[in-house]
Formats: sequence, C-alpha cells, structure tokens
Amino acid sequence: MAWLIYWAISSQNVRHAHTVEPLPWRISTPVIMALAAMLVFSPFFRVGPLARRFVPENRWIAGIGIILVIAGLAISVWARRHLGQFWSSRVTLKVDHQLIQSGPYARVRHPIYSGLLLALIGTALFLGEWRAVAGVALVFAAHWNKARREEALLTREFGATYDQYRGRTGALVPRLFGG
Repeated sequence: MAWLIYWAISSQNVRHAHTVEPLPWRISTPVIMALAAMLVFSPFFRVGPLARRFVPENRWIAGIGIILVIAGLAISVWARRHLGQFWSSRVTLKVDHQLIQSGPYARVRHPIYSGLLLALIGTALFLGEWRAVAGVALVFAAHWNKARREEALLTREFGATYDQYRGRTGALVPRLFGG
C-alpha cells in the first residue's frame, strides 16, 4: 500500500507531455496488467492447473519471495525518483525531455519495469501457484512490448546518443560491466 500511495503522489509532479503514443497502444499495457493482477491476486483464478504449486510450500521459499518483493519495489522507487519529472505511465516524451543515464539508468534502460518484475517474481514464489507464474509472464510481455515502443520513440528523439546508451546498458537486466 505504501508503494501505491507513493506512486500516486509522485505522479503529480511530472512535466507535461510533448509526444504521446496512439490510444490503442496506450491502453494495451494497462489491460494486460489488469489481467495479470487478476490472475495473481484474485481467488477466482485459483482453479485447475492454475492453482497447482510450482514450488513446494516452504517458509524459506516464501521468505525469499518477500525479500524479492521488497527489493523489486525499492528498485522501482529508486528508478522513479531518479527519473523525476520525466516519468510517465505512458510512452511519451515530456517538454524539454532529457535522456536519463545515471543512477539505475546507468546499467539498465527500464529499471522500473525490472523492479516491478522482480517484485512480481517474488510474489509468485510467495504464492507458489502457476497462476502467479502466468501473471509474471503477462507482465513481462506487457513491459517488453512497452519497452520496445519507448526505445523506438527515444531513438527518434535522441538518435546516436540513444544508440550509444543502448549499446552500454541492458534492457531489463543490468549490464554489470560496460558494453
């Protein structure tokens, strides 16, 4: 809940959009994310093969899951704070947009997505059921698709500078050593 409250409050202090993607693309990610959330958190989907466990019920596995949730949410907050006024939930360019290449963005181009995926993987471990794995797969697909759209927009805006940045950073998994 604290993460959601932070996310809602911090979204109020961003720059106005200069360029926004078309509506069909804008709504595709939230629709997929809502389906993934229902899979993971709704008891309605706790049926048949989706309710089966992919890991044994074990407090150590659940503990590792909780640690991953905390770490993933912390990474997403760190990245969101670092992005500052240029953050958007949609694929967009802000007025006087700058390419952020420091903090978590020094090693990974989409650290918010990485953090959220890590948190969801932790949730899947904690729950231990295949429905959570399906939710992780949907969120990965949604974020991967959105990341490709963002990268196309940023390449058009920043050209060679963005190409060089892509060459030395990972998309969702950080590059620990220069590219």
